[in-house]
Amino acid sequence: MKIFDKLKKDYNTINPRLKSGALDLFKYIGPGLLVTVGFIDPGNWASNFAAGSEFGYTLLWVVTLSTIMLILLQHNVAHLGIVTGLCLSEAANKYLPKKASRLILWSAVGASISTSLAEILGGAIALNMLFHIPIKIAAVLVTIFVFVLMFSSSYKKMERYIIAFVSLIGLSFIYELFLVDIQWAEAAKSWVTPSIPKGSMLLIMSVLGAVVMPHNLFLHSEVIQSREWNLKDEKVIEKQLKYEFFDTFFSMLIGWAINSAMILLAATTFFKSGTVVDDLQQAQSLLSPLLGSNAAVIFALALLFAGVSSSMTSGVAAGSIFAGMYNEPYNIKDIHSKTGALISLGVALLIIFLISDPFKGLIISQAVLSLQLPITVFLQIRLTSSKEVMGKHANKLFTKCFLYFIAIIITVLNMLLIGSFIVK
Repeated sequence: MKIFDKLKKDYNTINPRLKSGALDLFKYIGPGLLVTVGFIDPGNWASNFAAGSEFGYTLLWVVTLSTIMLILLQHNVAHLGIVTGLCLSEAANKYLPKKASRLILWSAVGASISTSLAEILGGAIALNMLFHIPIKIAAVLVTIFVFVLMFSSSYKKMERYIIAFVSLIGLSFIYELFLVDIQWAEAAKSWVTPSIPKGSMLLIMSVLGAVVMPHNLFLHSEVIQSREWNLKDEKVIEKQLKYEFFDTFFSMLIGWAINSAMILLAATTFFKSGTVVDDLQQAQSLLSPLLGSNAAVIFALALLFAGVSSSMTSGVAAGSIFAGMYNEPYNIKDIHSKTGALISLGVALLIIFLISDPFKGLIISQAVLSLQLPITVFLQIRLTSSKEVMGKHANKLFTKCFLYFIAIIITVLNMLLIGSFIVK
């Protein structure tokens, strides 16, 4: 109780306007969980189900590696937002040469478009499962609905319910691990033993891109500023940094568990029977042991809500990136934030009309994210390692080296992906 009282006291020091109490402490846990919604978005579902059904437990190490990367990268980029009061896009525009920052930030907008494509497509697949609406028409309906929510206050009222529902479905996958016959010794080995089976590079990069999403790095640096604090008070900054790590670590750990559970269940249900998942409708059977005959409907509803909520975060990220080009923070009422969101969601919708295989589109969209990821990571390291930007909170040598090591791993994996296509 003494530890809890100290945390509560520290938190009230940071945010004196808020009421004291246990619930106020939990109000701090939010930015990380918002990012974690991306862990159970439609693109993630497709990548994990495909990986588990085609390669069994073998690719579990990708979830472990990507989650470790994500914790460190999200923690690092959140520091940028806390210390400078700038999001990643604003900082790039301020501290980098204009041509370089524009090139980098436009590539990040491209990554957001790829993300929005997966989210809208996932929502469209859900509507098709529920009401048999053609995919392209359903995609238009999902996009319109997301626009309405973004440009009104409606989403704020629905957000907690959507996140709670999607999280419940994610946790139900974890619960189902106790209902099926998991080979835990083999799974434990696969979590920590890198292996690249023949023909697996696309799925490896798809799982990596589905976890370590470039737009989420921009998003986290933006939403972490939703708390009010005095940037001139060093004690307040230090306390914010401490709470942020707990929020990030806790949230990313939940994401690791849910991603792993999806692969484990797909491996147990489909891999053993020799069935490769190439349609999300197949995956609804994973919930049958828990939900029985209602599994298909619940699965489709969860997929729909996941698509809508993650489309929102993708739109916010794109709005933040585009507004940052003009040295502005995200504000959906501002023209630049609106333009960024419209570009991300609008272009994604146009691309969906050119896709013939929705499930394959989900997989490839996640792999595209991994191709842009090194650009965002090297940008982040450059900014957070600069004393001009971060002052005394700039990355120490060990942190900088470790972050560069992560960036190099991601780059090498991308080169292997490109090489796998060339060899074909």
